[in-house]
Amino acid sequence: MSATVWIGLSLAAVVLLALAIWSIRRHRDPELRVASDSPIEELVPSLAGLALGTPVAGNRAEVIENGTFFDLLVERIAAAQRSVHFETFLWEQGELERRVAGALIERARSGVKVRVLLDATGGSRAGKASVRQMRDAGCRVEFFHKRSLRNLGVLNDRDHRKLVVIDGREAFVGGHCVKDEWAGNAEDGKHFADVSLHLHGPIVHTIQAAFSENWCGETGELFVGDAFFPPLEPAGDVLMHAAYAKPENSAPAVKILHHTAICLARERIWIQNPYFIPEPDAIDAFGEAVRRGVDVRVLMPSTSGSDNPMVQHAGHRNFAKLLRCGVRLFEYPHTLLHQKIMTVDGVWTAIGSSNFDDRSFETNDEITLGILDRKLAAQFDAIFEKYAARAEEIELKRWQKRGLWHKLKDHAFYLGNELL
Repeated sequence: MSATVWIGLSLAAVVLLALAIWSIRRHRDPELRVASDSPIEELVPSLAGLALGTPVAGNRAEVIENGTFFDLLVERIAAAQRSVHFETFLWEQGELERRVAGALIERARSGVKVRVLLDATGGSRAGKASVRQMRDAGCRVEFFHKRSLRNLGVLNDRDHRKLVVIDGREAFVGGHCVKDEWAGNAEDGKHFADVSLHLHGPIVHTIQAAFSENWCGETGELFVGDAFFPPLEPAGDVLMHAAYAKPENSAPAVKILHHTAICLARERIWIQNPYFIPEPDAIDAFGEAVRRGVDVRVLMPSTSGSDNPMVQHAGHRNFAKLLRCGVRLFEYPHTLLHQKIMTVDGVWTAIGSSNFDDRSFETNDEITLGILDRKLAAQFDAIFEKYAARAEEIELKRWQKRGLWHKLKDHAFYLGNELL
């Protein structure tokens, strides 16, 4: 066989493989549409059901901002009696790692069952000494989609969830990562802003199930009994549901949840998200919401405030279209705003680990809670207003006059937005 023929066959094989991958992705990415005249507070069973979940009543949630999250987290880990399950994306060597690892080590030495699941990509900078010490103490530490031939086809799939379940009775869900930039109080560019929830009530079983999904996938181990799924009495009056599943041949649950909520909004949609790159159907849904009279606002870091300016440039590519639709855009230049929150009509909230981009909605493993509670929505809206007061609102005429180099970067980075 000549070299020319060999090269031609190789190129054909690459093209066929690319088409196969595209076709698989195509089947998982339908254009979502929904219409209803009912207010969102009457449609929580529908929201939960479409996202492959169930509404769970009787919960209590405490909103925790910035570095105080780790004070409470370490305190609650230290109080664990039977089990601690810890799952996160970013875990890097530093002071926060030592604090969290130290708490987990102490509990494991006391006989508590400790399981830690770290994403192989996000946890690649974990301190080897800390991981070894945790294992030596009795913690079971595993990495999601380790780099290996066995995982070649899923190396781009990341576990982006951030959750902790203690004794099967309380849980944490949100955006906080184990990295020193998450300490402090967002006071400068080296200390990030974030929001998580401390949860009690029956919803904890659902969060435990989400942890079990990826833990079982990596280890084959299933855990049962009261140490992990104890009977849970109502702890409050908050109605919640969770989205985390990624069914084959359909859109992932977190994408369905966000899109449906946008389509159901009647008054306002306020979004806080660090990586905002909506797909065309989401942009159209925002535009339709504005035409219904909905106040749509998005707060995100600017390129100077982001830990990944390439993502912000990719998002910039569609700013003009969003602005023409009537969406109000705010960029925060002072530090990374890492919270992932969307409130709808001042009564319903989506909060969790999911960014508003293709990677989170199509590829990553994520978890988002849907919450029907007016008081919590008001707290999240107050956080929005706190940071928006120091943000810059983008105006269409001025935006269209940005420099050619800026525009080139926007379009170039958008081409790879699914990999960022």
